[in-house]
Amino acid sequence: MNINLTLFAQVVTFTAFIWFTVKFIWPFMLRAIEARQKTIADGLAAAEQGRRALETSTREADLEIKRARERAAEILSQAERRGAQMVDEAKTAAKEEGSREKAAAKAEIEQEVTRAREQLRDRVASLAVAGAEKILRREVDARAHGELLESIKRQL
Repeated sequence: MNINLTLFAQVVTFTAFIWFTVKFIWPFMLRAIEARQKTIADGLAAAEQGRRALETSTREADLEIKRARERAAEILSQAERRGAQMVDEAKTAAKEEGSREKAAAKAEIEQEVTRAREQLRDRVASLAVAGAEKILRREVDARAHGELLESIKRQL
């Protein structure tokens, strides 16, 4: 009986241990396990939400990059058009300035030609008067007049 009593005591102790564990320790462990499961589930949900946010951000970033590239291309195109326009304007302005300078040079040349003609006329008139004077001082002789006229032609 001694063995039975020892066995009975062990069974009662084990049963008390099981009852104590189920009554006091098991609920605490279940709460800890449930809290851990909730933490893991929350972490997984946050990770999924982060993945979706990353995908959304990536799409938005790609869209913004595309818009920026389009805008850059548009700005470059405008700059090229403006550059070509400025070159055309400069060419037109240069042609106009060249035309003005050419007209001014022609006017100056015409004035110089007019002055030269006036001086030539004055000189021819002076020579004609001088020639007439010489003719009138000499005798009236055809040969002498011819020589005098040749002299006047050489002077002109």
